[in-house]
Amino acid sequence: MADFRELAPGQVARIHVHDVETGEDVVVHESTDVLFEAPNWALSGDVLLLNGAGVLWSLEPRAGAEPVRIEHRGLPPINNDHVLDPDGEHVFLSAADGHIHRAAIAGGDATRVTSDDGVWHFLHGVSPDGSRLAYVRMTSFAEPGRLAVVPAGGGASTLVDTGAGHIDGPEWSPDGAWLYFNTERWATQPGHAQLARVPEGGGEVERLVVSTTVDWFPHLSPDGTRGMYLEFPAGTEGHPADRQVALVVVDAADWTTPKERFGLPGGQGTINVNSWAPDSRRFAYVSYPIAD
Repeated sequence: MADFRELAPGQVARIHVHDVETGEDVVVHESTDVLFEAPNWALSGDVLLLNGAGVLWSLEPRAGAEPVRIEHRGLPPINNDHVLDPDGEHVFLSAADGHIHRAAIAGGDATRVTSDDGVWHFLHGVSPDGSRLAYVRMTSFAEPGRLAVVPAGGGASTLVDTGAGHIDGPEWSPDGAWLYFNTERWATQPGHAQLARVPEGGGEVERLVVSTTVDWFPHLSPDGTRGMYLEFPAGTEGHPADRQVALVVVDAADWTTPKERFGLPGGQGTINVNSWAPDSRRFAYVSYPIAD
């Protein structure tokens, strides 16, 4: 059995770049072979990073571009939880061994960051100064995920109290003041995730929007003015693949009033990690249509 997801028969992984100011949506690559996931936008602004087939790929954000595999040594198969180091030259990655690793974007040797075995570390955020990582900590898939922070150079983790219920997608605001995430702490039925944030040092959890939909993965633009998230239909449990979902764009000061909302076939892999461009007006995402 593969350590990575694969396309279903007749399915395509479509990598898009969306401009929130013009509404232009460009498909920069279509794959019928590799199930690409979770684009990051490098600080240079001229490269997307995605996982697919258990490894990391680079892709120019232009129509007709072809992905290039990045060769890493000592890195187990990776999943869709990978985030750029603020130094612009490295990337942190969650892998099939349950640990977080650090490697150069150019390729080469990977270094394991986390040391506690028997724990799953699902990475989602890097602090603006690059010193800490925010991840979902789980010792069993039968228990809720918890928000944890670990030094980027390795060391002991610290749990952040977010109340009861599974959390996912924790990442820092660009100013470092807040950790944004989705949580089931207010759920009245299984899986009813809602968007929230908590002060960086811990404190009262603030709900960003009250909705009947199941809302995942809040991502802030680099300038802190815009937000986006993935909306699943009411009643969804977890963040499954191959669902009709919607991407929602908001003003970061008001998550309750969408500026843009559009549907697509997607879910798992679409925007698991922050995919805003450095210019804060474009973001990348992946859709997964299946032929009739």
